[in-house]
Amino acid sequence: SWSDLHQRYRGPWADVVHHSGRVLQALSFQPSGAIVAAATTSLPEGVGAEPNRDHRYSWLRGAGITTEALWVAACPDEAADFVSFTTTASATSAAPDHALQTVFGVGGEHDLSQRVLPRLSGWRGSRPVRVGVDVSQHEPGVHGELLSAAHRLADHIHGVDDDTKAFLVSIADEAAIRWRETDRGIWHAGGVPRHFVHSKVMYWVALDRAVALAPVLDAENRAAQWKRAQDEIFATVMRHGWNEAQHTFTQSFGSDALDASGLVIPIVGFLPPDDPHVLATIDAVEERLTDEHGLVHRYRTEEAVDGGAGRDGAVLLWTFTLARALALAGRVDRARAVFERAVGRANDVGLLAGDVDPRTGEMLGNFPQALSHVGLVNAAWTIGDAERRIAEQHGHAEHAANGVHVD
Repeated sequence: SWSDLHQRYRGPWADVVHHSGRVLQALSFQPSGAIVAAATTSLPEGVGAEPNRDHRYSWLRGAGITTEALWVAACPDEAADFVSFTTTASATSAAPDHALQTVFGVGGEHDLSQRVLPRLSGWRGSRPVRVGVDVSQHEPGVHGELLSAAHRLADHIHGVDDDTKAFLVSIADEAAIRWRETDRGIWHAGGVPRHFVHSKVMYWVALDRAVALAPVLDAENRAAQWKRAQDEIFATVMRHGWNEAQHTFTQSFGSDALDASGLVIPIVGFLPPDDPHVLATIDAVEERLTDEHGLVHRYRTEEAVDGGAGRDGAVLLWTFTLARALALAGRVDRARAVFERAVGRANDVGLLAGDVDPRTGEMLGNFPQALSHVGLVNAAWTIGDAERRIAEQHGHAEHAANGVHVD
């Protein structure tokens, strides 16, 4: 009955899109609108290995693409509930001179104190088994995620309360300042903090969406300031994030490392999907981060050999993201092939984990992983939309060849 009322997607792979929509609904906490990252704890991304996390909480990371997926595979009500949860939970955790908390309990709880359960041996001896999350970890992309999610629902937030408006304005103001800082990136890399390209792009997203939302947020007086910072970020990324020798956007400024997170650049609108820099980055990810099974890895350094220390397990979200970037670039046949390979990793009841062992093909990590199903939904929709646009262009061309005017 929920599917009949909420799922209106009509496009390619409708059955798996609807199924993923139901998975997201199953991972949601209806009273608050929260969606947990996964239903389990301490299933690692490698047998007997770290990281070994508790994913039974709701992260701001991925809020933008999750809102898109709910819009496609559920309905605006579910998307609005999720955005309301993320903004309320994060706003109530905000404090001057403190980093924004980025993960919460399903009721909006802030105290998620992490502890180890030493009596448990863990899955295949994968220790430690953990309960709770370290909430102090900084996520540099969340400003963009929050404002992107709000922007997706712009037509539905005109009645938003003044406190929420003020919070979103403060997030944009913070992005206009913090984008100059170094951080540890989307993968929480060790070593010295760096200027990660993905972090800068997500700060750009925050300011781009804030400019668009300025009238809704009663912040027209800040729009010019936000736009100046946005333009400065763009120029900086184009100057320092592009590696001419590697012919791709790299992981961080001055680096030779290729990173799958560069695929978000056309998806978030930082550059057009047919821009030469975008096409070259897509080609690099296809050639150098895609394994023999057709699945995408997060990153790889040029110094590492295949399968070496610079390359980790295949990630389904980023495989779906490659399919989405290919579709936006008009390479629909290749997008379909990538999508099919990723969907083929689902188990017998259509569930996806986050990672895949590149040697055995076994799914790894906490399960089912919400972001994998989010990636599936968004990629299917993007491929279908690209196919519709190509068909319309073909129809217009045929009519023009026959001397028929199409209004």
